[in-house]
Amino acid sequence: MSNIINIRVTTEKCSGCGLCIKSCPFNCIALVDGVAFIQESCRLCGACVSVCEREAIVSESKNEKTGTIKYSGILIFVEQRKNVIAPVVFELIDKGRELADRLGEKLECVILGKDVKQQAEELFHYRVDRIHVYDSPFLEEFRDDPYSELLVCLIQEIKPSIFLLGATSEGRSIAPRIATRLRTGLTADCTGLETDSEGNLLQTRPAFGGNIMATIECRNTRPQIATVRYKVMKKAERVSAYKGELVCRDFDEKSIRNRTWVKKVAEAQGKGEASLTEANIIVSGGKGLGNPEGFKLVKELADVLGGAVGASRITVDEGWIPYPHQVGLSGRTVRPKLYIACGISGSVQHLAGMQTSDIVVAINKDPSAPIFRIADYGIVGDLYEVIPEIIKLVRELKEQK
Repeated sequence: MSNIINIRVTTEKCSGCGLCIKSCPFNCIALVDGVAFIQESCRLCGACVSVCEREAIVSESKNEKTGTIKYSGILIFVEQRKNVIAPVVFELIDKGRELADRLGEKLECVILGKDVKQQAEELFHYRVDRIHVYDSPFLEEFRDDPYSELLVCLIQEIKPSIFLLGATSEGRSIAPRIATRLRTGLTADCTGLETDSEGNLLQTRPAFGGNIMATIECRNTRPQIATVRYKVMKKAERVSAYKGELVCRDFDEKSIRNRTWVKKVAEAQGKGEASLTEANIIVSGGKGLGNPEGFKLVKELADVLGGAVGASRITVDEGWIPYPHQVGLSGRTVRPKLYIACGISGSVQHLAGMQTSDIVVAINKDPSAPIFRIADYGIVGDLYEVIPEIIKLVRELKEQK
């Protein structure tokens, strides 16, 4: 039985001669843009490796003791937009530093974009050991093909044992592509990361609609890849100085597969996902509002407090309020200083998206509602009587100032 666990193509060496295609007994190789491409159906027989005259196709074998080749270190994908690093990155760095110290390994980051060297150097203040920089106008706008291609090449070279990305639109887009190319596992939307005594990553995420929390391990392949939800972990603290290594990496644009080009990026208008996830105060409404008009009262309270409006899934499904306001597993994960739940019973799905809030205030008619189990303060009563009184009190306090 073959001990090969991965076969990859070094695109810079491939001449597109086609010898590997003829040698493959399972028809798993094709030419894409003049370069050999190994498909997911590959049986890892290794026939293509032996016939490649340019040594463009290489294989990785199992370690006799562990079943995997030697991987070490933690790599974090630094997502940025218009040279502004995504907030979730700093949460990943804090957790990555914790895991790296526990395992006795290095913490590394990789950033792709145009004129991003300054942003990369700033990350040293968050105790990152090494930062890989791909800086090129070619990478100014995010695209799946070039980003995933370069990340795969980097991972194959430095062999991190753990690769972390934010569970954002970008992270969710490229993580499956990278995991497929590397023939390894991927756990999406993680809310917790730990390690066991053997150094395996314990990846916790909601399952079965949020009814249970599953802990997933990837024991037999590396790297262990996970996307992590924003606002579920602590943000890294900036330190005055930390000595790290900056590695500027070059690449040949012509050798990178790219099937799309970005013509225009349209910014979302109004308060949406960003305002909700970044808000320090959130007032959320649930089915207990009785009708969509109830959100006018919720918004009035949010406005007087200087906060954002959230919502439970059922109100979004009913069409009472747009999806960007949804809090929960299938919506936004939030971590405000104050979260006020109005008419929300407290399903597991909703609690998982807001239970890390600093202070939770619940307003509900039902004294046995699950939301009261996690609330710091609970008000049992009719929200249409309670909320106007809170609004009145807040305005009076403001006038006194």
